[in-house]
Amino acid sequence: MAEMDRTTGRTFTRGATRFAPSPTGELHLGNARTALFNYLLARRAGERFVLRVEDTDAGRSRAEYTTGLLADLAWLGLEWDAGPGREDELGPYFQSQRGALYAQRFAELERQGVAYPCFCTPLELEAARHAQRASGRAPRYPGTCRELSAGERERRRTAGVPATLRFRVPSGRRIEFTDLVHGAQSFLSDDIGDFVIRRADGSAAFFFSNAVDDAAMGVSQLLRGEDHLTNTPRQLLILEALGLPAPCYGHIALILGPDGAPLSKRHGAASVRQFRDRGYRPEALVNYLFRLGHSSPEHDLLGIEALAAAFDVHHLGRSPAHFDEQQLRVWQKAAVQRLSVHETCTWLAAQLPAGLDPAAAQAFSAAVLPNVVLPEDARPWAQIIFGPPPILDAEGEQIVRAAGGAFFAAAARAATINGADLAAITAAARAASGAKGAQLYRPLRFALTGLGHGPELAPLLQAIPPGQIEQRLARFAHAPEAGVSPTTSKQ
Repeated sequence: MAEMDRTTGRTFTRGATRFAPSPTGELHLGNARTALFNYLLARRAGERFVLRVEDTDAGRSRAEYTTGLLADLAWLGLEWDAGPGREDELGPYFQSQRGALYAQRFAELERQGVAYPCFCTPLELEAARHAQRASGRAPRYPGTCRELSAGERERRRTAGVPATLRFRVPSGRRIEFTDLVHGAQSFLSDDIGDFVIRRADGSAAFFFSNAVDDAAMGVSQLLRGEDHLTNTPRQLLILEALGLPAPCYGHIALILGPDGAPLSKRHGAASVRQFRDRGYRPEALVNYLFRLGHSSPEHDLLGIEALAAAFDVHHLGRSPAHFDEQQLRVWQKAAVQRLSVHETCTWLAAQLPAGLDPAAAQAFSAAVLPNVVLPEDARPWAQIIFGPPPILDAEGEQIVRAAGGAFFAAAARAATINGADLAAITAAARAASGAKGAQLYRPLRFALTGLGHGPELAPLLQAIPPGQIEQRLARFAHAPEAGVSPTTSKQ
């Protein structure tokens, strides 16, 4: 049965996917890819995309991180159908506001005898783990408090001994499920050990709140990092004990840096904000992340709806994906070339002189766009175009001197008469000197920009401020065969 969102008009089935970040840091590229894949999975299946903020770790969760991750997701174009700012009857979507709901579920498990208080101290637990490792066994909770009598539990509570709440894992069970990425999975309950579902401070542990909220919010399928794969049997046991439906889980491989280690700050930029601040386009980052661990026959820059149509969980790789910024730059180049002049001006605004006339900004943006990948690439061209006449290097000086004074005198006169008309300028220089091809264009390029390469000359001329073209050309109209070029300093 389908239903329609009254605000967006989007039609959904009853299911949902979700992204559930913890606001303990900036949105990492790996988490951004997880959000993207879940968003695309939802759009492809006609399901809702839910955003839930898992902020139960009061010591590490910070409001500015929440604000940042919401801004980053919006910038990427991942609009959530339910979540912060889009509350509905299944909320609230901040876990810190769902404590009363968790308390009801904790009480239900305790009534069933499926959960029990654990009074072990961190030191006692570490000693038990050390002994298990020393004897060659995998560390897990030894069950110290599992069979305490009701009287003993009450005595310790009365004495004020802090307690966690542990889930009683049944023995001799095989927990099986089909992973959307890795296929059939099987775990033995005897290898798990009783685990904490409520911390000593009363807050819900990840295993518990994450699973319970997925069921409460109608999540039917979801993708998350493969580091959560071993969490799945625990969460399936919790949902089974509470009689709640379990989603179909899929676990995606990690993103590695060039050195094969998990992507982190030591590899340079690792958060969405850092790439955003450097001027990367959201459509470039989304298209690259789409192909990072997900194969696709689509090779063009795609919009978000087209990406959703092309997304297939069967195309998700099981091996780690390697981040390569050079590949991201390929998608960035494609995204930049699709910008309108107005969008380019906005994108390059920080590189332009303050108070620049809008028409001049548009002319500059149109001229340099084919030659920039990031806004920082436009900075030297802004200095060349809007700064003083450029100083030549040795190669430029030689090429300008070889062209001769008549060449530049004719070119300067043509610029005075015709302005930024490249055809008129080159025709005059050709008539005065007989130069053609590279001998015609390279001296002009060096004289105007100080470089032998760069954007096409015709749009560059349109960007150079009035009067500057003839001034830059006229500098070389006198005595070019001898002496030192007027652009060279011997200090």
